[in-house]
Amino acid sequence: MTVLIALAVSIGLLAVVATWVFLGPLAAFQMQIWQAFIAWACFFHSGGKTEGLTKTIVCMSFGAVVGMLSVMLAGQLGALGAFAAPVAVGIGAAAIVLAAHIGVLSTIPACVYGFASVAGLILLKGLAPVDAIVPTIASIVLGAVFGWLSEMLGGKLTKAA
Repeated sequence: MTVLIALAVSIGLLAVVATWVFLGPLAAFQMQIWQAFIAWACFFHSGGKTEGLTKTIVCMSFGAVVGMLSVMLAGQLGALGAFAAPVAVGIGAAAIVLAAHIGVLSTIPACVYGFASVAGLILLKGLAPVDAIVPTIASIVLGAVFGWLSEMLGGKLTKAA
């Protein structure tokens, strides 16, 4: 089986499992399948294997924390009116880029995916920022693990052929 076909099979099958888990047992915990799919894609975007798993979890989680803090900062910048959220997001974006000087946080796109994931959950579900961070990071971790599993299964299917 070619690598592409093997990945299609493994990702397709595991996407069924992931969707069922997130929409079923994990739904009560505010965990989100869309955040997991972002992390899953980020795993491959970050090179896969252990390094991709680490980059995804660390950078996306860091980005989620920065995103949460940016939303909280926007609430404190009320005097800026319509500019409160844009200024807070700009500060958060600058912090992500500056943090890239730290090796483990150097995958800027992964950090941005995490920022967007927590902000999306806050905006879509109306959760308080502190209530959104745990399910976001849990969804990121589980999504990255599904990425790792799909890579492993795809590799086994390729070798089996």
